[in-house]
Amino acid sequence: MTLLTALPDTDRYHLTSNGHLHSAFAVTDLANASIGAVGQELASLIEAMNLANSAPEITVDQRLASLWFGYSFRPEGWELPHLWDDIAGVYKAQDGWIRLHTNLPHHRKAALRVIGCPGTREAVADAVKHWQADGLESEIVAAGGVAAAMRSRVDWKMHPQGRSVATEPLIHWTGPAPVKLRDRPEATAARPLAGLRVLDLTRVLAGPVSTRTLAGFGADVLRIDPPGWDEPGVITDISLGKSMAALNLTKGSDRQVFEALLNQADVLVHGYRPGALDGLGYGAETRRQLAPNTVEVQLNAYGWTGPWATRRGFDSLVQMSAGVADAGRNWAGTEKPHPLPVQALDHATGYLMAAAVLSALTAAAQGEAVPQARLSLARTAELLAGMEKSAEGPEITGPVDSDYAPEIEASSWGPGRRLAAPLRMSGIAMRWETAATSCGSAPPAWA
Repeated sequence: MTLLTALPDTDRYHLTSNGHLHSAFAVTDLANASIGAVGQELASLIEAMNLANSAPEITVDQRLASLWFGYSFRPEGWELPHLWDDIAGVYKAQDGWIRLHTNLPHHRKAALRVIGCPGTREAVADAVKHWQADGLESEIVAAGGVAAAMRSRVDWKMHPQGRSVATEPLIHWTGPAPVKLRDRPEATAARPLAGLRVLDLTRVLAGPVSTRTLAGFGADVLRIDPPGWDEPGVITDISLGKSMAALNLTKGSDRQVFEALLNQADVLVHGYRPGALDGLGYGAETRRQLAPNTVEVQLNAYGWTGPWATRRGFDSLVQMSAGVADAGRNWAGTEKPHPLPVQALDHATGYLMAAAVLSALTAAAQGEAVPQARLSLARTAELLAGMEKSAEGPEITGPVDSDYAPEIEASSWGPGRRLAAPLRMSGIAMRWETAATSCGSAPPAWA
């Protein structure tokens, strides 16, 4: 068994070349390959578990893969809440551009406290003009907020964090240990992940994409959020197929529940910054003691080494930092930063995380020691920057009716339709047992 370390060769899956996203970067090729990696690793797990007589054929629908890198859910007869806070976005500074990410209330407060102005877009734009981009970025980050000055690819490659990320593997496997998998009699060739318990401690967006993918093949995904948590405009897309529960990990009784859930989990996926779980009393050694037979995959924004390893971040910010938005600006011939047409770093990293889970499970099924996997948005940005565009077909400008599955999905917020699955495997249906549901809508218990 060889653990997943890179994108699969194109001969590992069939591809329907039926459209591409218009971008300075190979976004559609990245979508194809990251989703293809899920198919490749799932096929290996099916073989290791002796669930089928032959390896399933894998097909990635290029158009649907590209569309799933955007929003997969379309409401019927109602509207989704707006995705962005009213002051989130890019602003012109004295010497360049900066992006503020203010969707979370505490991030908004931190940014406004540093900038020192009222919370209107006009006031923020006027105030930011008097700041240097790097200085404002540093001040907001120090205040507990999130922001990113726009850098070129050359600048990023010379930056200490850019240099560190460039030396990291795409998937960093670390700390191998024996893992004894729980028997899952529910697992079949058609639903190979049935009965697999996945404890999801992730937020917007890559981590939730990974666990949504696992749920599509039968996994029992239980996501734990802090009480009162919500992600308006996003949760409808990424809670598909999951049980959404809430626990306060600083509260004794909730910690006992969490520890029991972790002990019974087959997989732990989390997106905490390095050291954050340690601060809650759940460092790596404690997690191993509580759950010695649990496969673990971790995510962060800016990489696992370098001075920014603990920095908060999101896809749109990493695009600014890593030179993606600047390269897009040059390609598009615009003055303002020009981001990718979709949040490709999030989605690709999410699918690669799901593939890493499957790769680790395969190693465990074959009796091998299983390491933990670490991925980051910044390392995925390096992957994308090095890819050549080869996707063919007409430009994809958005979904049409025929891209959606025919069934009506009864989400917590109202009815809607979901894009048809982008990955097809012979004899295996990528489908979700339950509709998208709101945060805190389920008890913190395994099904």
